[in-house]
Amino acid sequence: GAMSVDSITDLSDNSSKLLEALQLSHPHELDPQRSLGKKKMLSLNPISWQVPRIVVRCCKHIETYGLQTVGIFRVGSSKKRVQQLREEFDQGLDVFLDEHQSVHDVAALLKEFLRDMSDSLIPRELYAAFLSTASMEGPAQLAVLQLLLFLLPPCHSDTLHRLLRFLSKVARHAESSWGPNGQEIPGNKMTVSNLATIFGPNILQKEKPGEKDAGAMNFEDSTVVIQVVQRLIEHYQTLFMVGEAFSGQIL
Repeated sequence: GAMSVDSITDLSDNSSKLLEALQLSHPHELDPQRSLGKKKMLSLNPISWQVPRIVVRCCKHIETYGLQTVGIFRVGSSKKRVQQLREEFDQGLDVFLDEHQSVHDVAALLKEFLRDMSDSLIPRELYAAFLSTASMEGPAQLAVLQLLLFLLPPCHSDTLHRLLRFLSKVARHAESSWGPNGQEIPGNKMTVSNLATIFGPNILQKEKPGEKDAGAMNFEDSTVVIQVVQRLIEHYQTLFMVGEAFSGQIL
């Protein structure tokens, strides 16, 4: 498990080491009866489903408390509170996110974590290949995207799957709906296109954060990144589902 765990990212260059990237979620943490008292240190838990604890907890918090929050990921957050949460995750503390945390703070923390990985969630060596799929259409495009996803290291693949599943759920609550008693349930206004616009530059990066020209992505590239990430969100279930015969060939 160690090689797969390490593949999430090389953290040595980050000013904040984001040790959470090596602290993976463990099934026992889903137990609602677990102690919520004094924060305790957590050990590393290499398991088959390799998703950083910070990603799991941020996604779960927003799914629980923020799906009806208008402008989620676009409304500003408290930099001080986000920094405090980030430092607690960095220290390996058992950070429990509940209704007392602002949804906007947790959303900002998730974006920050993805943005600051020293190798982006979709590794930079595959940046051009992923962008090239934008010129394809239909089944051919999905087939190539799926082959590219097979090239991701285990942690990256598992984490991307969890993120895309989360973003798809957020998008399904974009429009307002009506409850059983006729009450209006507000939509969050975050369509797949809006989410791809926000998350695209965070998970599909050409340059490392802080590098020269890292933030100067040209308009054409930016548009293509959004298109590709939108396809990933829309078709994540198909892309991550491998038929039995094909699975045998891959193995």
